[in-house]
Amino acid sequence: MPRKILVTAALPYANGSIHLGHLVEHVQTDIWVRYQKMRGNECYFVCADDTHGTPIMLRAASEGIAPETLIERIYAEHVRDFEAFHIGFDNYYTTHSDETRRYANDIYLKLKAAGMIEERSIQQFYDPVKGMYLPDRYIRGTCPRCHAPDQYGDSCDSCGAAYQPTDLENPYSQVSGAKPVLKESEHLFFKLTECAEFLQKWTRSGTLQNEAANKLDEWLHAGLKDWDISRDAPYFGFEIPGASGKYFYVWLDAPIGYMGSFKNLCDKKGIDFDAFWRTSGEGDAGSNGTELYHFIGKDILYFHALFWPSGLRFAGYRTPSGVFVHGFLTVNGEKMSKSKGTFITAESYLRFLNPEYLRYYYAAKLNASMSDIDLNFSDFLARVNSDLVGKFINLASRTAGFITKKFGGRLSEQLPPLELLDTLQSADTWARIGDYYEARDYGKAVREIMAFVDSANQYVNDHKPWELAKAEDRSEELHQVCSMCINLFRIFTIYLKPILPKLASDVQGFLNLEEQEMAWGETRPLVGRFINPFQHLMTRVETKQIDGLIEDNGQTLETTQKSGPTARVEKSEARKERSQDGTQQITIEEFKKIDLRIARIEKAEPVEGTQKLLKLTLSLGSETRTVFAGIKEAYEPARLTGRLVVVVANLMPRKMKFGVSEGMVLAAGDGAGIYLLDVDEGAKPGMTVS
Repeated sequence: MPRKILVTAALPYANGSIHLGHLVEHVQTDIWVRYQKMRGNECYFVCADDTHGTPIMLRAASEGIAPETLIERIYAEHVRDFEAFHIGFDNYYTTHSDETRRYANDIYLKLKAAGMIEERSIQQFYDPVKGMYLPDRYIRGTCPRCHAPDQYGDSCDSCGAAYQPTDLENPYSQVSGAKPVLKESEHLFFKLTECAEFLQKWTRSGTLQNEAANKLDEWLHAGLKDWDISRDAPYFGFEIPGASGKYFYVWLDAPIGYMGSFKNLCDKKGIDFDAFWRTSGEGDAGSNGTELYHFIGKDILYFHALFWPSGLRFAGYRTPSGVFVHGFLTVNGEKMSKSKGTFITAESYLRFLNPEYLRYYYAAKLNASMSDIDLNFSDFLARVNSDLVGKFINLASRTAGFITKKFGGRLSEQLPPLELLDTLQSADTWARIGDYYEARDYGKAVREIMAFVDSANQYVNDHKPWELAKAEDRSEELHQVCSMCINLFRIFTIYLKPILPKLASDVQGFLNLEEQEMAWGETRPLVGRFINPFQHLMTRVETKQIDGLIEDNGQTLETTQKSGPTARVEKSEARKERSQDGTQQITIEEFKKIDLRIARIEKAEPVEGTQKLLKLTLSLGSETRTVFAGIKEAYEPARLTGRLVVVVANLMPRKMKFGVSEGMVLAAGDGAGIYLLDVDEGAKPGMTVS
């Protein structure tokens, strides 16, 4: 029975460009949605521009245009950028819509009728220079909880605390810089304090990752405060029914924009809106078994896991089935920085690089946790060139030409027996990779797929079609080997289709396939079929492209060991004992003492009683060694057999309770995964790495 799923991504604010940080979430969500649709589920993906609030009003005023004109322009830019990155929304809308106004009013009036809204006289900050009440985000000061300086008036970026602007220490107006004064004003509050019992249960009901639920526990134990949902004029937003001169705070109607966007889609497509939003009585599920999921960043967890479910619950609507929270994006190990050229917009990226490079890179890094992910340009270049171009695309490019030149573009009528093909066709393999997608553990999916791609390339190396082509009596063997590689390539493409939709479409055209022949789990062999001549599907990334991207976004990165291909190292700096980021430097003579060798993994076994260790039996050509490596969580032992790795061969043996480790296998890690270093084609066990 197909599932019925509604998915949302957080709403980009209509006051700036889409940047690479936004794209972490939208790529993550898009991959999940595409997988669901490939499985035949009824899945809808909606989003919208978040258009209300004082920042929009002030920017429009500074440009001498109406707020509506500004948000229309930004909307067009956002749609353009998302489409360029193949984000497949079923509907991308705006919160400044009749639909969102309707549901904002409806939820407010239902909460009011339920006794959950209270009017109070409050003291509010007022800018005496600009003559206006100041919204939370235009007041800055010192956090009352952790005492971090220069924080916004509603929440702290440092400790995550939420508070009232009047709680700030040493406040000042961000509009004029003046010290704000307090003035009396009547405001409307949602009684969040009365939702504590509901939230204690809901946040531990499986709707959140454990780390998110633990964070919410901290806030719940610290004590909830009622939520000010009104703002004074002048304000760009929806006026509150029955409260002249008062407007809904942007964070009240922003998530309601999910409902507005979906309602707009329902009206266009004839979808039953109530089936996805009507409560079953407990407020925890749709009445027709529908599912609702929100993908968000951890910076807006407070709003989506406290205010939003509480408002829905007490207004009589269903609550989310799950809120999936991801971490922040760092670039070369640091926060995005305009001064370093690493605050990169989507528009700028597209001037230099293929958008699917970034989709693949993010997927390789993403998992189901709230951990930050790092865009390291050295790693980015290596992964794209090695995995996508050097392994995946190369599998087709090095064999398809023989099909065209020797056999008129027609695949063989028969494929040779191959255990790898049997494995790829098995239901267990499809289920396992599918489970990784379902769990948003894309990094594991990518690693397993690329391990299969490694095996396929080894198959090519073993059969050497370039040599078969020279032997007239081995034509049929050449035909079958190359046809097998094309079949493997098709299956890999289906595995990667949620991540690389444009490439999958290009491959479909290259192989002359119907849409259903690129469906999830479709493994019927391609035999006796005509394919088109191979055209370049992807090209390698050049260092100059990344340099150009960074220069396009500001000052060139400072020279550190993290800078990779963009580094500009002056000789005088290279002679320092430590690099600028504090890394201990060594001389070339010291480096030469390290004996790096190529080794082949002959056998990999789990070490009983440990969670991370594998016992590797390695062949270094003339000798065999045992090495214990902490890579069990990232690699299945059976899939490591035959793989070439880099080993520190002159490391002193280390006696462990499991045995003696006679070296070290080199791998990289980013906190989200472990990655063995790849060895280029042609390398053999025992070779020295230089």
